[in-house]
Amino acid sequence: MLSGERKEGGSPRFGKLHLPVGLWINSPRKQLAKLGRRWPSAASVKSSSSDTGSRSSEPLPPPPPHVELRRVGAVKAAGGASGSRAKRISQLFRGSGTGATGSGGAGGAGTPGGAQRWASEKKLPELAAGVAPEPPLAARATAPPGVLKIFGAGLASGANYKSVLATARSTARELVAEALERYGLAGSPGGSPGESSCVDAFALCDALGRPAAGGVGSCEWRAEHLRVLGDSERPLLVQELWRARPGWARRFELRGREEARRLEQEAFGAADSDGTGAPSWRPQKNRSRAASGGAALASPGPGSGSGPPAGSGGKERSENLSLRRSVSELSLQGRRRRQQERRQQALSMAPGAADTQIGPADPGDFDQLTQCLIQAPSNRPYFLLLQGYQDAQDFVVYVMTREQHVFGRGGNSSARGGSPAPYVDTFLNAPDILPRHCTVRAGPEPPAMVRPARGAPVTHNGCLLLREAELHPGDLLGLGEHFLFMYKDPRAGGSGPARPPWLPTRPGASPPGPGWAFSCRLCGRGLQERGEALAAYLDGREPVLRFRPREEEALLGEIVRAAAAGAGDLPPLGPATLLALCVQHSARELELGHLPRLLGRLARLIKEAVWEKIKEIGDRQPENHPEGVPEVPLTPEAVSVELRPLMLWMANTTELLSFVQEKVLEMEKEADQEGLSSDPQLCNDLELCDEAMALLDEVIMCTFQQSVYYLTKTLYSTLPALLDSNPFTAGAELPGPGAELAAMPPGLRPTLGVFQAALELTSQCELHPDLVSQTFGYLFFFSNASLLNSLMERGQGRPFYQWSRAVQIRTNLDLVLDWLQGAGLGDIATEFFRKLSIAVNLLCVPRTSLLKASWSSLRTDHPTLTPAQLHHLLSHYQLGPGRGPPPAWDPPPAERDAVDTGDIFESFSSHPPLILPLGSSRLRLTGPVTDDALHRELRRLRRLLWDLEQQELPANHRHGPPVATPP
Repeated sequence: MLSGERKEGGSPRFGKLHLPVGLWINSPRKQLAKLGRRWPSAASVKSSSSDTGSRSSEPLPPPPPHVELRRVGAVKAAGGASGSRAKRISQLFRGSGTGATGSGGAGGAGTPGGAQRWASEKKLPELAAGVAPEPPLAARATAPPGVLKIFGAGLASGANYKSVLATARSTARELVAEALERYGLAGSPGGSPGESSCVDAFALCDALGRPAAGGVGSCEWRAEHLRVLGDSERPLLVQELWRARPGWARRFELRGREEARRLEQEAFGAADSDGTGAPSWRPQKNRSRAASGGAALASPGPGSGSGPPAGSGGKERSENLSLRRSVSELSLQGRRRRQQERRQQALSMAPGAADTQIGPADPGDFDQLTQCLIQAPSNRPYFLLLQGYQDAQDFVVYVMTREQHVFGRGGNSSARGGSPAPYVDTFLNAPDILPRHCTVRAGPEPPAMVRPARGAPVTHNGCLLLREAELHPGDLLGLGEHFLFMYKDPRAGGSGPARPPWLPTRPGASPPGPGWAFSCRLCGRGLQERGEALAAYLDGREPVLRFRPREEEALLGEIVRAAAAGAGDLPPLGPATLLALCVQHSARELELGHLPRLLGRLARLIKEAVWEKIKEIGDRQPENHPEGVPEVPLTPEAVSVELRPLMLWMANTTELLSFVQEKVLEMEKEADQEGLSSDPQLCNDLELCDEAMALLDEVIMCTFQQSVYYLTKTLYSTLPALLDSNPFTAGAELPGPGAELAAMPPGLRPTLGVFQAALELTSQCELHPDLVSQTFGYLFFFSNASLLNSLMERGQGRPFYQWSRAVQIRTNLDLVLDWLQGAGLGDIATEFFRKLSIAVNLLCVPRTSLLKASWSSLRTDHPTLTPAQLHHLLSHYQLGPGRGPPPAWDPPPAERDAVDTGDIFESFSSHPPLILPLGSSRLRLTGPVTDDALHRELRRLRRLLWDLEQQELPANHRHGPPVATPP
């Protein structure tokens, strides 16, 4: 039974086909990893880092929050010098997602390492999206407690800070009481009135500062800002929601209430006097819009985006902000000085402005007038809004601040497991806009490319856009049912089209006529012009095959049926070329989810056609004839005719699989560029593509198995002549290298005839060179194993191992290798016939020289022979009447077990596996079709599609195939 059938994933098998030898071929699906394919998975990336105070920055986000709950007594006993305790505390502060963890970071007292680590791990989109909304009380109540360091500021000698347990509901007053108890200055919070007055005398302060001159690892602390927490404030939430900036650190200090109020007033007074602007605790109104539109950054909420990508630099962000702000926000310092001049400029544009007395006006009116003075950028592409959804929120100009610009509705997070929302440049708040609606890429060189997201309604110059298309200046881009933009690129200068492509050629042009492929692309042309264009397409030589999804099944079935029947005189790779044109049209023109379905249908049709052909060949074999009919041995010519359909399918499927792999890799690359690698719909499409390619793998393996099965079956009856025939016949002259088959000795012609028929068959079918090498590699492997086993078997029954017989075998083998060398197969043949050659060389050694050799020297000179095979040849070597093998040929005791238990025959299961060729497809899909037979088949398929389209129309609307007007 053929053992090369696929076992992976329970795929259907091709049937039970029997071989005289075991044939097992590895599945080449693992080869796809070398092409860079990686099916998307939902695996998350985790990182670990050192717990020391000087942690290095990492680009990955911090691990999920983890808080260690410890008894108060254990905290006291641990102290501040324990290495394990410092590690646990650092893990707490590193994982909690807080800034400086209340103690200046994990590096010890006053060290801002935690703040720096948080800042380095914080994602930029999270910074731009603002602080997340405060969780509900029920969620906070169930949160695990945390450990806060409260510095005593000289309350107790020898103690820098004390650690207290805190939950999300712990108030500042409760923590003050707990800290005083730890310092030995007060009792518990529920103590006597005297203890309560002691708690009132102290306050918990939120201090911001930087390390002293010693650097980050220094223990010196220099506080610059201080705020007294209210008794009802919750420090753990303050620490979580208000984080320190990079280079700063936060810690909680316990100070006397009088002293704390005085320090707080001094700090704010100094900041107001020098104008440096201390950190403001009051939220500020932000009027900037994301990229060129949208109010996501103004009010983080359900409609907001996730900020700029992590790779954007500070310079780019500053440029983006300058483009997003209104005119009144560009320069606050020079506003009064330029107010009168700009107001005069604004009012002068209105009719009758010269007669208008300019007097005091409302500053709000002035801001509104200045915002109406829009000047388009001169060095960046932009979109001009022609129709919007809400006039109060929509802008007129949307500028592309990045090479890739994304339109969408945005959002806080995705519904898929809480993953971050996709990054969006321009926010559109219409209800039919998807979170990521479409993407425009405009590089330094034209043209720009526009690509709609899956399921997003997008139109390009009035036509529904399903796949990526070129976007030229002046094109109209419609998003949903409300937004309509015009694309402009000032960098193009005058290189754009003189007239917009969506403008009709003349008023009152006739509506599009029949012919789906051209009705939506040639609007504005007359009926005769459209007919001529359609006729040129039907008879043209461009490698294009357009079809509608409803005609896909009929088209694919017709191509596969014609290839299976061998109709016409198509070139060998013609079926693969036609099928690749169908795949290319689906990938370029049809919706995103259409390609996986087409590939699955295509693979099933090919598999069914190949299976039917295999059954036909099997039914015609002599062993399947009725009893009483004598079996006729297979000839190379008959085998070549039978195997030609299978070899053609193997060649076409190999090239088609390479082409499909390229398209799937392009799909993955585009998804990675747009950040959609984890999209569930994309993952499902890739799974469908994988299943289709697995079916194509099965087709290739099955056709390879059947081909080598019938070839080896023919070889099996011709190989014994290489051991029995005598090339030194009377009057015969040995042919030289490169001789014709007719000039070879008669005993070698049948074997070489099989090799020649296989070589011609692979050449006529244009089989991939890698598969040609592997086909002959298996034929040579089978020949070597069969001849070596026959050689071992011949020496057991009668005298066969003689010098004269060995010279004849050596001569026949040399003639075969010389002929294969002339056919371009010398290297492969030499590699696979090595073991037989060494065995024959041993028998060709003169008798006198062989008697002088020892077992160790013979093992060294013939390393490919096993101890059992070498001992078999020596023990049955004919030295003369009554003479046995000398004692020097006896194996040593160390190898006696290998000689007694070893097998002298070669196994057929150790053949090399089938490895599919990797690389680009050899199909030629660019330039005009030069092969006349392929062009005729392409014209036939186009007219078939035209007939199918006409059959759907009413009888009085049908037209015959258009005929082009002769020049």
